[in-house]
Amino acid sequence: MNQFSDLTLFTSISVVTAIRYLIFAGIAWLLGYVIFRDKWLHRKIVQKLPASKDVRREMAHSFRTIFIFAGVGLATIWAVRRGWTQLYHDIHAYPMWWFWLSIVITIFLHDTWFYWSHRLLHHRRLFRLFHRTHHLSTNPTPWAAFAFSPGEAVVQAAIFPLAVLLLPIHPFAFGLFLMWQMFFNVIGHTGYEYNSSRLMRSPLRYFINTPTNHAMHHESMQGNFGLYFNFWDRLMRTNHRDYEARFTEVTTRARAAAEESETTQIKS
Repeated sequence: MNQFSDLTLFTSISVVTAIRYLIFAGIAWLLGYVIFRDKWLHRKIVQKLPASKDVRREMAHSFRTIFIFAGVGLATIWAVRRGWTQLYHDIHAYPMWWFWLSIVITIFLHDTWFYWSHRLLHHRRLFRLFHRTHHLSTNPTPWAAFAFSPGEAVVQAAIFPLAVLLLPIHPFAFGLFLMWQMFFNVIGHTGYEYNSSRLMRSPLRYFINTPTNHAMHHESMQGNFGLYFNFWDRLMRTNHRDYEARFTEVTTRARAAAEESETTQIKS
């Protein structure tokens, strides 16, 4: 590829990723912090609204991350064109059941990569260099989903080449995975708990991760390292000890109490 086509491809990846991020994070912001802010306040995990300067910081870091993701995406395309990956373009090369199963496997692969790389980035020798930027958000909003330092952005984006190197996957299946990961990441940073209070009384609590889980991680910087699922945290005993109690408290709050809290916040 010549320099012009590389730049065009990089720009295209950046624009597509930015548009996708604006749609997902923008809709989540409008719903949670504008349209339904008062109605959903009782489900706000941290019972205060983020400062405007924090939101602006999250947005700035997130849009820088988009360019880094585009760079890793471009490198992945180079690897594909050189035949170094297992990405396949003929949709009939594998049965359709594999098309869908490859998405599921990639989601589990990403969750595993995220858990262990996330734990590693909390090592005292790596935290300040890689992960501190993300933890500047102690009361995260949807715009915090991609608010990474440059180094962490590379670590997070490493799932792109890793997935296509390890298993056969069609570009459309990979695209669906990318949509899923952005959607779930944004939901996990909205600051609102959407799951039913019944979750912690069902076996699904061992499997499904929640926005409360991740919000507690942002608050305390201790435990709760998972992304989509909760089984790694449970297996490795890294769930915050108050996680289930906090989830129950958030999901059983009376709406009236939340409205009273908002009135007090406005008066102060």
